Order: sequence, then structure tokens, then C-alpha cells
Amino acid sequence: MKRSTSVIRRVVLAAAAVALAAGCTPDAAGTGPGTGTSTAPAPSTTAPGTTSPSSTPTTDDKPPSPTAAPTSGKPVAKRLMGDGDENEQVRELQARLRQLDFFDRAPTGFYGTMTATAVKKFQARRGLAQTGSVDEATWRQLLSATRKPTADELKPSTTNKLDTPDPRCMTGRVLCISKESRTLAWMIDGKVVSSMDVRFGSENTPTREGLFKVEWKAKDWTSTIYHTPMPYAMFFSRGQAVHYSADFAARGYAGASHGCVNVRDKVKLSALFDQVKVGDKVVVHW
Repeated sequence: MKRSTSVIRRVVLAAAAVALAAGCTPDAAGTGPGTGTSTAPAPSTTAPGTTSPSSTPTTDDKPPSPTAAPTSGKPVAKRLMGDGDENEQVRELQARLRQLDFFDRAPTGFYGTMTATAVKKFQARRGLAQTGSVDEATWRQLLSATRKPTADELKPSTTNKLDTPDPRCMTGRVLCISKESRTLAWMIDGKVVSSMDVRFGSENTPTREGLFKVEWKAKDWTSTIYHTPMPYAMFFSRGQAVHYSADFAARGYAGASHGCVNVRDKVKLSALFDQVKVGDKVVVHW
């Protein structure tokens, strides 16, 4: 009798252990023990790291695809400069392109769309792939076609490229003003001493062209017609003058003068004002 009771007790304890194991595993939603909604997972019959033959392979089961090899057979050109770069080598690139008239701005050192367009033009001229970026082949050909830029070419004194001087500017002391390049070059005996950007009158109030002379100067002057300040004014033709314009400095070429030659760099014009004398030549030309 005692033996039968002992056997029955072992059977009851084993059944209780199985019940506890089945009821203490969190369900799929992680609700914790006591839910009685999950059953113990069946033991795996598959060796670790292998996939059951009857199961559908998941993405993780697939081996990584090999990297496709280049089909052209040509080595990829090494990129030296390209869009978004900003450094002194880019400044030199722009200066060299400017020597060949592919780049018509002052070098900035920043590689943007204008620089990329200029590079494409050079590459087309040389029969190179028109990528707009500078690789070793493009750089070598550009070096062979140009000379080392001077300090003034790398950081010129005016944003706009100076025009070829009018022949009348090649002798004496001259304010040589080009409507084509929108620049003023202060020249003495054919040599450019300083230069600066300028703008002119509108279609209704054009700046007169021709050979003039500085008639009088006024460091602080206000227009008696338009009542606007005209600092560092140097008059050369019946009320038209070279002078500093705050509007030109603020808005650039979005505006125009009433016939005067506006300068936007006040520091440069101040220095020029001190050098120019009454009687010096003024040439306004295309």
C-alpha cells in the first residue's frame, strides 16, 4: 500500500512539473507567466547554423551577392577636383581656365556649376570626356596649356575681368572705363595701377562715351538733382561723375545710375580719389 502511494505521488509530481513548464513561458505578446496560452517550443532537430530542408529560406539565409565587376575594362580616372570642393587648388584651376577665356569670373576657390561648365568646355576642346570634374588627364592638359597664375590672377583686384585698354588709355594718367567689362582701370603710362567694378546709367539716362578730363572733385557731395549722396565724386562730363554708390554696393547690377559711373568698393575709390588730379584723362569706351 505504501509503495502504491509512493508511485502515485511521483506521477502527480511529474504531471505538476509539466503543467508549470507549460504555463510559465511568455506568450507571443510578452504578457508574462500565468496566461496559459503558449506551449513549450518543440526541440529543434536542425543543427545550429543550418536551415531546415522543409523551410523556405529567408533573406538572411541567402549568401551575399558578389560585387559586380566593371565591364568596361578601363580603369576609373582619379578625381582631383569636383563640385563642392573649396581650396586653393580650385582657385588655381579657375585662374588657369580664365587665362584661356573659359572662366569669366574672378577666382573664388569654390567649385560650383560655373566652374564645372568651364571645365566641360575645356574638356570638349581637348577631346576629353566631358565630366565637369577634374581628373589627372584634364589637369595635366590644363597645366601644359597655361602658365602659373600670378598673385593678381589668383586674387584680382576686381570681380570683373579687365577689358583690353582703349588705345587712348595707353599714355598719361587715365581713368580708363570699359562698358564692355564694366570696369574702371586707373592707368599711368599704359600700366594698370588699380581697378574696380563699375556700373552705368540706364537706357533712359545713359553714361556718355568719349574722351574727357576730370573737371572737379568733391569728397562729400550730394546730387542737387536727385538728392542722393555721391561720395568721392570726380566730375568729367556736365554733371556725370565717377563716385561711390551705396545702392551699387547693396544691389549690384540689379540697379543703374542716372548717368554717373558708380563704384561699389568704397575703400578702393577713396584711395583712387586721393591719387587722381583735376585735368587727368577720362576715357569711357565699349
